Amino acid sequence: MLKFRSSKNFDDIELKGEMNSEFIEPHEILLDSLAKKREQELGISEKKLEVLLLRKILQGFYIVSIFLILILLAKTFQLQVVEGKNFSILAEGNKFIISQIQAERGVIYDKNLNQLVFNQLSFDLICQKDDFPQQDSEKERIIKEVSAIVKRDLKKEIEESTSTQILISENLDHQTLILLQTKIRELPGFSVKNNVIREYKDGQIFSHLIGYTNKIKSEEIEKAPDFYSISDYIGRTGIENFYEDTLRKNPGKLRIERDAQGNIISQETVSLPESGKSLVLWLDSDLQKKIKEELEKELQIVGAKRAVGVALDPKTGGVLSFVSLPDFDNNLFQKGADSGKLQELLDDSSGLNPLFNRAISGKYLTGSTIKPLIASATLEENIISPEKKLDCEGKIVIPNIWDPASPTIKKDWTTHGWTDLRKALAESCNVYFYTVGGGFENQKGLGPTKIKEYLELFGWNQKTAIDLPGEEEGFIPDKEWKKKVWGNDWWDGDTYNLSIGQGFLQITPMEVINSFAYIANGGTLYKPKVVKEIIDSDKKIVEEFKPEIIRQNFIDPGNLQIVREGMRQAVTGQNSPQASAVILNSLPVSSAAKTGTAELGGNSYNNWITVFAPYDNPQIVLTLMIENVKGVQAAVLPVARSVLEWYFGSGTTTLPALENEVR
Repeated sequence: MLKFRSSKNFDDIELKGEMNSEFIEPHEILLDSLAKKREQELGISEKKLEVLLLRKILQGFYIVSIFLILILLAKTFQLQVVEGKNFSILAEGNKFIISQIQAERGVIYDKNLNQLVFNQLSFDLICQKDDFPQQDSEKERIIKEVSAIVKRDLKKEIEESTSTQILISENLDHQTLILLQTKIRELPGFSVKNNVIREYKDGQIFSHLIGYTNKIKSEEIEKAPDFYSISDYIGRTGIENFYEDTLRKNPGKLRIERDAQGNIISQETVSLPESGKSLVLWLDSDLQKKIKEELEKELQIVGAKRAVGVALDPKTGGVLSFVSLPDFDNNLFQKGADSGKLQELLDDSSGLNPLFNRAISGKYLTGSTIKPLIASATLEENIISPEKKLDCEGKIVIPNIWDPASPTIKKDWTTHGWTDLRKALAESCNVYFYTVGGGFENQKGLGPTKIKEYLELFGWNQKTAIDLPGEEEGFIPDKEWKKKVWGNDWWDGDTYNLSIGQGFLQITPMEVINSFAYIANGGTLYKPKVVKEIIDSDKKIVEEFKPEIIRQNFIDPGNLQIVREGMRQAVTGQNSPQASAVILNSLPVSSAAKTGTAELGGNSYNNWITVFAPYDNPQIVLTLMIENVKGVQAAVLPVARSVLEWYFGSGTTTLPALENEVR
């Protein structure tokens, strides 16, 4: 240790301890002098200032330091090694943004490539909450400025939203779009996205077939985030829904690189956008318009409100026409449409349910429409010879074993006299079909089990599997069902009712027409098809749908021919003075038909006709049904006549007067 005592002459320097002699610097003398002065002022001994720190204090300091260093090392290890990969991914995510490049949804054409659905460009305002500035004041400024532009307070809307991406405004008007585009760079967190909405040409005419698109839901985006964004629309009904995966676009991907301040450094196209595929239908759009026009005209005449008109190509199952009335304007479901009219449609104050697709979802009593199918089963089971005649005197009387004085009487619509199978079909003779369906006196009948078996072979009581959503299956009653639901046994009267399409039977128009297509084409039951081809943007065929067979030849071709002859006789009137469809005999081509009048009670009826033409080489099967017609009227016959007259190119034929009653 060195101890210095300063003096003016530097003579009294005393060295203690082992050290080399050297001079003291001037500033050390000054410091020593100051220290001595400080000692005198405060009364603190310089010895006290020079006492060594206690060993325990030093040890504690060392331990704390080491502990802190270890914590720092552990945290560094955690961040760099354990969680380094995750943080690297997050950092990369902040650096790069993947944005979708919009593409167009596929469109829809009829069989002649007339475009029925178009895409229309629109612009949407999107809020991306993750892209807001960190400073609350700046964030509030931006929200306030955008609120002023869209004329809506957005603060609460944005704060309450649980989603990071919010659709603020759809289909921006021109003025708002210009204002946003000029300022959008100064409004981080907001962006204007171009979008495509549907425009349905003659939307109301094709609404039940084509359907409509509507706003996508968040859960639907989560299921397919590569295809959809918050501003997209998705198919809800009809073809738009059933072929959603085909029609939807495949957006491209744009990778945007940003710096730490969020400024865009570069942009790179990761994948190019692909438009959705387009559809070509079997539909004849002109035929569709004609059927709708004629049905609506007849509805006005008879005072009815609801109707169905379906046409098939019997050789393929292709759907040529698909009308369900009342219909609706599917353009109302697109953004920017009249919200008042849309709400009126959804409220359905009329009670007519225009959104209900009656062609595939409505279930109805068929009336005498069932008779060609019963005739086919009768021949196939050898119940009766087609030439055997029954005396159809206008009624059958069913004895009551408990009360012989009160028999059950099943009436016909008229007296037919001696009637064979062909005449029974042509004149729609109820007594004949009561007898061969349920049996009477010495003539055995099919019975309810066999009737149901054959109806199911024809496709009744089951979905046709048409390529449209929402199809319902019909219903054929049986003994077990009646016992379970009604608690009653099945009676002969139930079989008689079933034999002429009455009672508890409920069948869809699509099931009806498909079964008649089997009769028309000679023995092949096809799956009905709406879409014929899938094409690309250059209209090149990507996929062609071949006819799909459900089943074949469950009725002998010879027996089918007899049934066809009976339906032909209904048009020609040959040997059938009360034939039900003779007004069709003046058409420019030969045809075969079966009418039906299903009794609903209260003098109301479902009025049916199914006709195919030309008779020898059918090109079309047409089923028409007007629901809840008051009184026994031939409501659908003039519609069928007008439609087929137009379809086969004759509009000048003078037609005979129409009878008031028809079965």
